[in-house]
Amino acid sequence: MTGRLADIAQRIASVRELDSVIAAMRGIAASRAQLCRARLPGVLAYEEVIADAIVEALPLVPRAATGADRRRGAGHAVVLFGAEQGFAGAFTDRVLDGAATVLKDAALMLLGTRAATVVEERGLPVAWGSAMPSHPDAVATTADRVAEALYERIVDGRADRVSLVFPVWQADGQLRVETRALLPFDFGHFVARGGMPPRARPPLLTLPAATLLARLVEEYVFAELCAAALEAIAAENEARIAAMLAANRNVERVSSELHALERRTRQNDITAEIAELSTGLMNAGRDGPLPPASRDF
Repeated sequence: MTGRLADIAQRIASVRELDSVIAAMRGIAASRAQLCRARLPGVLAYEEVIADAIVEALPLVPRAATGADRRRGAGHAVVLFGAEQGFAGAFTDRVLDGAATVLKDAALMLLGTRAATVVEERGLPVAWGSAMPSHPDAVATTADRVAEALYERIVDGRADRVSLVFPVWQADGQLRVETRALLPFDFGHFVARGGMPPRARPPLLTLPAATLLARLVEEYVFAELCAAALEAIAAENEARIAAMLAANRNVERVSSELHALERRTRQNDITAEIAELSTGLMNAGRDGPLPPASRDF
């Protein structure tokens, strides 16, 4: 019985260590999610500034608003932001399930090491892949890398349409998978949006109007990629927090059961020892009178 008590005590110690690891992982995930939430308004504000600049530049290039000279039939590419690490429950599966329709007959451009593992298990082909940034500070570098791969694919004639798929963690604790058309660029959206009040004089330009508009479009796409990456990192870490909270509840339950088992085992050990002593005394009484108790005077 003593050996069993030692085993139970060892299991309790292991569960306690596991609880510490879970708490640390939850703290890191909460910190990263909070950082992403703090950075996102700045990226969205920057996106709005670029959008206003596009609205102002559009009258200088009337042909852009018609969407002329768009090639068709080259193919559809989907940029999907998945999970970089594990311990986030069914996060990646839910993202892939939500993107199933848009992924049909599309070239998958996947971000996320953990997501790549799940995609491989599902037998989905990946046209291009990269790691997801684990920290908000690396979002801009990742967005540059994705944009470069996108434009290369478009220039080579392998794609004429690009969609963006990324997870968003909602305030009610639910995961939403958002899909946006990224390219070809929808200038009609900006025409309908309206924008800055008319200027008394046209703006001074240091670039040809068409080049300026093209640069603004590139910057807007970059901002969209940054915003999607921040949303995805935040969603992954929010999912990890939820998974760690569930794990913590399980650890508390197992710990409670182990402590109860430890108490029962100790009580059984004591009961067995008392029964053994009592049996020994009874057997000694049958063999002869018990020795008189010694007295010290």
